[in-house]
Amino acid sequence: MATAQGLPGAIELFLKLEEAMNGLFPRAIKGSTLPFDTLLPDSQPSDLCFKIPLLGLTEDPELQLLIFSLFLTLYLVTVLGNLLIVLAVSSDSHLHSPMYFSLSNLSFTDIWVNTITIPKMLVNIHTQNQSITYTGCLSHVYFFIIFTDLEHFLLPAMAYDHYVAICHPLRYTFSMNRCFCGLLIVLSLSISMVNALLHSLMVLQLSFCIDLETLHFFCELAQVLKLACSSTLINNILIYLAACVLAGIPLSGIIYSYTQIISSVLRISSVGGKYNAFSTCGSHLSVVSLFYGTSLGVYICSESTPSSKKTEIASVMYIVVPQMMNPFIYSLRNRDIQLSLRKIIGRKPSF
Repeated sequence: MATAQGLPGAIELFLKLEEAMNGLFPRAIKGSTLPFDTLLPDSQPSDLCFKIPLLGLTEDPELQLLIFSLFLTLYLVTVLGNLLIVLAVSSDSHLHSPMYFSLSNLSFTDIWVNTITIPKMLVNIHTQNQSITYTGCLSHVYFFIIFTDLEHFLLPAMAYDHYVAICHPLRYTFSMNRCFCGLLIVLSLSISMVNALLHSLMVLQLSFCIDLETLHFFCELAQVLKLACSSTLINNILIYLAACVLAGIPLSGIIYSYTQIISSVLRISSVGGKYNAFSTCGSHLSVVSLFYGTSLGVYICSESTPSSKKTEIASVMYIVVPQMMNPFIYSLRNRDIQLSLRKIIGRKPSF
């Protein structure tokens, strides 16, 4: 009874909220079909207070408990493993070289890629609330683009480091100096932030139909665009252009670097020299294969099948597996990292 009597007032309040939000972010929700239960009860009129429902990986309570435990473990392993790499590089003066500088930045980036996505999913499972606010979704999109783009730049930077070290060893100290490496990181981060900001601003120009569910357990740009009621042609063109430039050029750089490396290594006469050269590049090649292999898997699954579950599984592989495996790949194949980690783990605390 009370609900029926309060319905006209609720509708009037909703219209005022929609008008206020349209004035703050033009066209952000214009023409959308918002269910009333998506409004937060304690929201202010000026907030982007509507929620976007997420499918999650499963609705089975028993499986949700298993998934929560699994992803919490994977997240902790990823954070701990990458933090150990960062600590190993920063605490050992012998590892203060361009190669390990890039490796520590890659580990730091891997931590953030997982932190953007996994904790929110764990909170949703724990609270049984499979949704995310519009502002939270935009934040996911923005920061996820930044750190995935940064990974695309760090991998070719490490390949170039190997290329100079093996093909032009006499020029290594001059070419890979601290100033150049620092400038490379700053430039990569700046380009990533500009690209993320551009995509986020383009999303703000869209109209959304929020009565649809997203196809992922987190907000990824391509999935967010599927919620739009208005045309996403410009957004999709921008995505493909950014992919060609920010993923295609770095991948081409990696291929060129390793083509030159393989050509130089094959000219080495000693078997030991060949082994040392290939072992130096082996860890990085494994990480590159894992990163681009899972990226390709997500693209193939999203384009070839309408099944949201297959796309979700591919996305999990892309978001979780490379970031978790990177520390193990580098620590298992690198004696310097192993020695530094032993020093950190075996160090006695001083009081």
